[in-house]
Amino acid sequence: MLRSDSEDKNTTVSGGHALIVRLARLGSLPGGMARIDALKYCTSRVSGGEQKRPGDHGAGDDRPRAGPHLRAVDSDLCSAVADGIFCHRSRIRHRGVTTASLGVVVTVGYGLFGLGALPGGVLVDRLGSRRLIAGCLLGMGTSFLLLSIAPSVLVIAFALIVWGVAASVYHPAGLSLISKGITKRGTGFAYHGIAGNLGIGLGPLLAAVLLLFLDWNAVAAILSVPALAAAGYASRASFDPEAAVAEAAPDGGSRASDGGNEAGETSNGSDRKSDAGVDSVAEFLAESRRLFAGSFVFVFAIVMCSGLYYRGILTFMPELLSGLQGFDPIPLSRLLPDRLNTLVSATGASKQMVNPQDYFYSGLLLVGAIGQYAGGKLTDQFPVEYGIAAGFSGLAVLAVVFLPAAAVGLGPLLAVGALMGVNLFVVQPLYQATVAEYTPAGTRGLSYGYTYLGVFGVGSLGGGLAGAIIEFAGTAYLFAVLAGFAVIAAGLGLFLARASH
Repeated sequence: MLRSDSEDKNTTVSGGHALIVRLARLGSLPGGMARIDALKYCTSRVSGGEQKRPGDHGAGDDRPRAGPHLRAVDSDLCSAVADGIFCHRSRIRHRGVTTASLGVVVTVGYGLFGLGALPGGVLVDRLGSRRLIAGCLLGMGTSFLLLSIAPSVLVIAFALIVWGVAASVYHPAGLSLISKGITKRGTGFAYHGIAGNLGIGLGPLLAAVLLLFLDWNAVAAILSVPALAAAGYASRASFDPEAAVAEAAPDGGSRASDGGNEAGETSNGSDRKSDAGVDSVAEFLAESRRLFAGSFVFVFAIVMCSGLYYRGILTFMPELLSGLQGFDPIPLSRLLPDRLNTLVSATGASKQMVNPQDYFYSGLLLVGAIGQYAGGKLTDQFPVEYGIAAGFSGLAVLAVVFLPAAAVGLGPLLAVGALMGVNLFVVQPLYQATVAEYTPAGTRGLSYGYTYLGVFGVGSLGGGLAGAIIEFAGTAYLFAVLAGFAVIAAGLGLFLARASH
């Protein structure tokens, strides 16, 4: 968010400084600690008050009935790595770390994050969520420790590889845990998402402030502490990871309240693979065909559209705003009281420039917490298919009016930006719950693996697509294409609604 006003555009970029701020934008370590408290609250509120059934934990059992509170670190990790990573220059530079080389290593880590979701989902069904969440947190914390001592671009690259592989496991593991461990899964997804938005919104602010006073190596080491602490907690936590599955009853159709579908249940209503997972390549292929032979193929298309829209709109958001009225860089010295300005001047930070567009970006992510809450509550109250249709219809409209609002002035742009932030995230708990509705519990990890392969793997193409459209056609065409993605997703939501109701 801060850059020097004396920068030379041809100078090299510090891998460490840029990475720390952009990883913080993801909420990967600093801001994500909000999720541990949010999900502890979610567990007690959502699961603790339900009526017990035979076979459930008795009233005197103090174990949580679900374990989503294991999520201590937001692992929407790489969803914003690619965008704007090069706008941060450093006071401390690494020889040989150029914009191009930094882009390559970030792309490797980002790619592994998306591609690793699918094998991560397979492991979830075999090993269980708790082990993989603990390993995910340990891997992320270790990667930041490696960054803190990185002497060269090769070590930075290795740290990002560790980071991408470790982070890729989380979404299949964490969301599978919520979907099978909480009866009111919409509310669970809501609190889960709210804390994640707080992480990715406040994370860059925290990192930027720390970097004013500390070397980036020290900041990287500090940011590793929450993940390592959470990994220790996750390895010792005790809970029933399938409390909601035990309560479910089949509906005999293409969807079931426990997440089982026509391909995944036995005649007595239990999930025939609730304990098995995928044992071999042949079984992986068979279960994959089973998933895509049913309605999940339409859910997968929806999440791909969501990923393409999300990355397409956010990747170049700071750059699109930078030339607009009200987004001119502001010297940091103009924003600070005289006494504090004197203190900051001693560190050399008073020459930094504050870029308003980056704070607009963070604000958009923060107001997304409202969308997460609304989407989760809608999931528990209304059919998720109609929620999908309504949410993406709103995104289509906002894509159409974004540029006209920006042309009118700062006020209308801020209003549309706030609505954009809410709508971008209202759809997340909706499609997360939709995956659970249309997949069997026993291969829930595999299902979420495919889901986040679509969101982050296929969705990552949205950034490149956005850049190409802006370069060769123009910004207006970009927003038209994004509106098209939203319309497709909304149409698929209506199709599922009519098919299942």
